[in-house]
Amino acid sequence: MIPRGFAQGISTRQLADELECDYGTLLSYRHEIQAAALQEQDTSTLPDAVTESNEAFQNAGEKGNPHRDPEDPPRRRANKRRGKGTIQPEVEGKTEEGVTLYTYESTAYNRVAKSGREHGTMCHSKRKYARDDDGDGIREVHCNTMEGTWTGLRNFLRPFRGVHKKYLAQYVTMFQWAHNLKRVTDHFLRAIMVPRFIYLPI
Repeated sequence: MIPRGFAQGISTRQLADELECDYGTLLSYRHEIQAAALQEQDTSTLPDAVTESNEAFQNAGEKGNPHRDPEDPPRRRANKRRGKGTIQPEVEGKTEEGVTLYTYESTAYNRVAKSGREHGTMCHSKRKYARDDDGDGIREVHCNTMEGTWTGLRNFLRPFRGVHKKYLAQYVTMFQWAHNLKRVTDHFLRAIMVPRFIYLPI
C-alpha cells in the first residue's frame, strides 16, 4: 500500500490516515524511498529521432526553515529576474546529435541548431501551436505532448499543497517513473525498496 501510494501521488497525510500510522515517520519513509528512486532514475539519452522540449515552472519553497544566516535570506516572493538563460546543457545531455527537436520560440533554445540537432519551432505568442512542414497533412511541429506532460506533473503535485524545494526532484522522479512505466516492474520495486521499509510505521 505504501509504495503504491507514493507512486500514485497520494499525500502522506491521506496515507497515514488510511493506514493509521504516524505521519512524521511515514513522511521520512517517503523521502528515503523517493531518494532511492531518484538515484535509480534512467539518465541515458533519448533514443528518439524526433522529440520535444518545453519548460515548466513549479513553485517550491522552504516553509518552516529558519534563515538565521544573513548570507542566506528568505526567498523573495516571485522571481523578479529577467530571462530564462539557456537549456542547451539539458538538450545535449538528453538527446543524440542528429535528433530533430521541436520547441516553442524562446531565446533559451537559440543554440540548439549549433549543437548538431535539427530545430523546429512554433511561435505561441502569435497563437500558432502546430505546423505541417513536409506537406503530408500532419502537423508534426509542436510541443503539445510535453505541455500535456507538465499538466500531468502539476496534477500529481497538487495533492501535496506545496513541496519543499529540497525534495521537489524526488516528487518529480516519482511522477516520471509512473508516467514512463505504466505498470510496476521488478526494477522499480528494487529501486524503491529500503531496509527499514518492510516495517509499518506506528
